[in-house]
Amino acid sequence: MQSTKKQKSPVREWLEAIIGSVILTAFIITFIAQSFSVQGSSMMPTLQNNQRLLVDKLSYRFTEPSHGEVIVFKYPINPREEFIKRVIGVPGDTVAIAQGNLYVNGELIEEDYISEPAVRGFLSQEVPEDHYFVLGDNRNNSMDSRDPRVSFVPKELVVGRAIWSYWPLSRLEIMRQPEIFASRN
Repeated sequence: MQSTKKQKSPVREWLEAIIGSVILTAFIITFIAQSFSVQGSSMMPTLQNNQRLLVDKLSYRFTEPSHGEVIVFKYPINPREEFIKRVIGVPGDTVAIAQGNLYVNGELIEEDYISEPAVRGFLSQEVPEDHYFVLGDNRNNSMDSRDPRVSFVPKELVVGRAIWSYWPLSRLEIMRQPEIFASRN
């Protein structure tokens, strides 16, 4: 006996494909990765205004942010806004900025990735548990952990890690930790 399978209409197949794509996209954006557009100049020269990045939202479910990684996080005062900065201090670190120099745990960090040394200092403070100290690479034009509105960023506000710059094409690159931090982790 032959089984007759009813053919799906082209419209139904088209709708199923669209609905499946929407569900898959929502899953990826929610749990795995999302596109992020840099707004402003706080991460120059590393990142430019309107540069597009892919943000990995999955790895921090299994590991902690590391020194030197560029992260996206929700602005503590308005969680609908997202900021992008570099992780400088992790829980337990002591961070200070004096005379334009960055110190982590008393060690001078030679930063070859910043636009210029910071004019505004930061008195030595320990990064609390489940928090991160973040700075923009454009130290003199960045609202970051030195500002009380941002302060130490709670772990639950971290969205993910910038892993790849894809637009404009002239800035196509994998985001890497600066050498000074890669050797520390």
